[in-house]
Amino acid sequence: MSTVTVASPAKINLSLAITGRREDGFHELISLVAPVGFGDELCAELAPNCNGEAVTSLACDAPGVPLDGTNLVLRAAEAFSAATGWRRAVRFTLIKRIPIGAGLGGGSSNAVAALRAMEMLSGHRLSANERLALAAGLGSDCPLFLHDGPLVMRGRGEHLTPLPAEAAARLHGRRVLIFKPAFGVATAWAFQALRARPEWYASAAETEAALTAWMATPAATAEQLPGNTLERPVFAKWPALPIMLAWLRERHGLVVRMSGSGSACFAWLTDDADPAAITATIHEGWGAAAFVQVTELA
Repeated sequence: MSTVTVASPAKINLSLAITGRREDGFHELISLVAPVGFGDELCAELAPNCNGEAVTSLACDAPGVPLDGTNLVLRAAEAFSAATGWRRAVRFTLIKRIPIGAGLGGGSSNAVAALRAMEMLSGHRLSANERLALAAGLGSDCPLFLHDGPLVMRGRGEHLTPLPAEAAARLHGRRVLIFKPAFGVATAWAFQALRARPEWYASAAETEAALTAWMATPAATAEQLPGNTLERPVFAKWPALPIMLAWLRERHGLVVRMSGSGSACFAWLTDDADPAAITATIHEGWGAAAFVQVTELA
């Protein structure tokens, strides 16, 4: 096998509670997160060595994506090579559809896609534990992309628990509309702003109780999931976000949330929702540059 193509899905945080700061500087979180049917695509092919050396490269169709060693695709490839000793040159091409700075996990998903591509090209199959260790070493969000369905993330994101089958079935296939303004939000800034307001941290006990009750209640809908702690600091700095969410609630009766640290948000779509009318409202407020995508939960 000399060429492979790997799907690299986006994710949304259906709920996100930041419950405090850890001694290592990271934050404790409890988040129900799910991959969606929309995302990037990563192509990888074996490349000839240059002057006897393996030179792995990355190209991308979207402007603004770093193509050097700071990109998680190349970092993942290097981590795989270091762990396995496989040193062939690989040429990666990233078809970028997930917007940058959106809180949709694009970079983390790309990293896991690169690990999968390296396994397929090399023929070296990692064990589940090896794959998890490499993914976790690349970023807190990376391990969740090793799974196909909704999960509860805990700790700094490294502890993952799949939802019970009945609860997962309530989410599978649910339509959502993801939307994002032209600006992004830096994740590090969002957590720093929250740290400055410790009274905004969520209660771990209350969050766990709410999630447990939701999972145990067959009639509970996705719209009844707990909210997102990071909305408070992010909305305080970027009022365009809460204003738009209020518009969508008032005009279209939608339940809307921010995903992760933003700036992407999502709306739960009912069967009778009109995505075209919702998109028109978003473009009215945020302009034609706003990103809008209808998709469904995996």
